[in-house]
Amino acid sequence: MSQIAVARRVVVKVGSALLVGPDGAAHGEWLAGFAADVARMRARGQQVLIVSSGAVALGRRRLGLGRRALSLPEKQAAAAAGQSALMRAWEEALGPLGVSCAQVLLTRDDTEVRRRWLNARATVETLLSLGVTPVINENDTVVTEEIRVGDNDRLSARVAQLVGAESLILLSDVEGLYTADPRRDPSAKLVPRIARLTPEIEAMAGGANAAAGVGTGGMATKLEAARIASAAGCATTITLGERPGPLAALEAGAACTVIEPATTPAAAYKAWIAGSLAPAGALTVDAGAAAAVRRGKSLLAAGVRAVDGRFDKGDAVVIRDEAGREIARGLVRYMAEHAARICGLKSDAIEAELGYTSGPVVHADDLALAAHAPTH
Repeated sequence: MSQIAVARRVVVKVGSALLVGPDGAAHGEWLAGFAADVARMRARGQQVLIVSSGAVALGRRRLGLGRRALSLPEKQAAAAAGQSALMRAWEEALGPLGVSCAQVLLTRDDTEVRRRWLNARATVETLLSLGVTPVINENDTVVTEEIRVGDNDRLSARVAQLVGAESLILLSDVEGLYTADPRRDPSAKLVPRIARLTPEIEAMAGGANAAAGVGTGGMATKLEAARIASAAGCATTITLGERPGPLAALEAGAACTVIEPATTPAAAYKAWIAGSLAPAGALTVDAGAAAAVRRGKSLLAAGVRAVDGRFDKGDAVVIRDEAGREIARGLVRYMAEHAARICGLKSDAIEAELGYTSGPVVHADDLALAAHAPTH
């Protein structure tokens, strides 16, 4: 069975050339075929996230800006005018198939600044839990060149990283990565599978491959996106989007290039917690809690003996045993003041003390064991 068919979460990037027709209006026929793909995948229990270009292209038409080069303020104005048209196109395509969708606009800070990353993740996770398909785009109406993600290939990889997706599909105007320009070199071959992105592979994205794909992307940016996704445990597939039902065609064996993940989403997330975040505080836990954490269990308030540092919900903290040894790091679900107030409390007593509950102090999913910590 296709890897795409078994992935729990799939992120699909749709470029402007696929979504917007030659007349500058939404390409309704193509959207209908793609929507049928999404509905089929959802029916078998998969969650699909769409990273969609098209707002600027649709806004050009509304504002009568033609096809000339636009200044940054004009691009932002076109994006503002085109966002509602873009969402209307998606709603008209998905709605008749019983698929609800919601717009999510992100900037680079939302994918790189940790607190904003956590907020963005919470929003998207909530939409998915409600059975809603997120339609995600860069917030071109306010973003400046200094804080742009840059293109939706890279944004889609960041989204895959954000939600722990197993599969990223980049719909392009070519079938995948070729060894050379197939229009100039008849011996050029499609590279069907890439285990690791090497300098030799990346060099293949030069020449005509660099221009493959429309909008601000190209084959080079697709490989950059694949590198981000691979490090996050997500496989990337580059394939031709200009066909009816492109995802169904892909599952049926259509030509493509697949870049394999370097790890799993869960392992990549744990590595990020363990090595990429500076801890803002520490929690000292009793022997029972320490043993539970070492077995990969959540840290409950009942096992916390002391709270050190000034941290907020979502910050990274060190978890220590009563001898002061670091046993794990994790993302805490309470600010320091509240964590201190619930030390030693049973889970069912937390709401009475704080007026709310966020569950365990550190959830098992947000825990990374220290390298030296025993697991028994």
